[in-house]
Amino acid sequence: MSRRGRVLIIAGSDPIAGAGLQADLKTVTALGGYGMTAVTAITVQDSAQLFQVVPMTADLVMAQAQACLKDVGADCIKLGMLATTDIVLAVADLLRHYPSIPVVADPVLRSSDGSLLLDETAQSPLYHQLLPHVTLLTPNIPEAEQLTGRTITPANSQTDKEQAARQLAQQGPMVLLKGGHLAEDPVTDLWFDHRQLIWLRAPRQAVAAGFHGTGCTLAAAIAAGIACGHTATTAVRLAHATVQMAMADAVDWGRGQRLLRVTANAVEPCAPTRSNPTHPRP
Repeated sequence: MSRRGRVLIIAGSDPIAGAGLQADLKTVTALGGYGMTAVTAITVQDSAQLFQVVPMTADLVMAQAQACLKDVGADCIKLGMLATTDIVLAVADLLRHYPSIPVVADPVLRSSDGSLLLDETAQSPLYHQLLPHVTLLTPNIPEAEQLTGRTITPANSQTDKEQAARQLAQQGPMVLLKGGHLAEDPVTDLWFDHRQLIWLRAPRQAVAAGFHGTGCTLAAAIAAGIACGHTATTAVRLAHATVQMAMADAVDWGRGQRLLRVTANAVEPCAPTRSNPTHPRP
């Protein structure tokens, strides 16, 4: 059997599995890939609130990642919550040693309830030292604003999004800028691959409580698509459709946000007859 579809997930743990590495694992598995994990932090949270965060040491995170890479290998690396400056710097160093593996990064800065998930001192190293080793970045509006220092407004959203995406892309990665935090209908994401701007639109799914883990699920679905052999642009389009379906199929089992359920219907699973994945570095 061909060794494809392997995704190493470096992210924090969410006990209810709506976000974090548990959501990533479920997504990668549903889409036909094989997920592995390096845990960056243990969180205590539910669908409504984050209660506690306990970061791992950078050495322990790297030991987990190296165990996966040296044994099973990976066709894509997916980054989520990195928690501390030490972990950001360690991951940047790790990626320097594996330049042929594409990297999808969700720059998790805060939780849905506004709690800090990345030390403020880590944001500059993330921007200047990690992003040059990232293939594809998936910030939401607040994350893009914080990383670029730009304000993205509903009145000038298209121009603001384009400027923010281009600025982030100057650090190296292709950029999928998610528009869900703006009061727009349809919700409009911007995909910039260093060559073209593509606007991805979907009707706003109006749920008062909101959805838990959409950003994690989207980035994981993109990573699975790339690991299974799709180009970055195709992986983004298929992941966008996957998340829309998962939101439509979400459940309200908790006391807060709805929890996504991912199926394989929107994205072609890994097929043994397909060729080895390409690495879509710009």
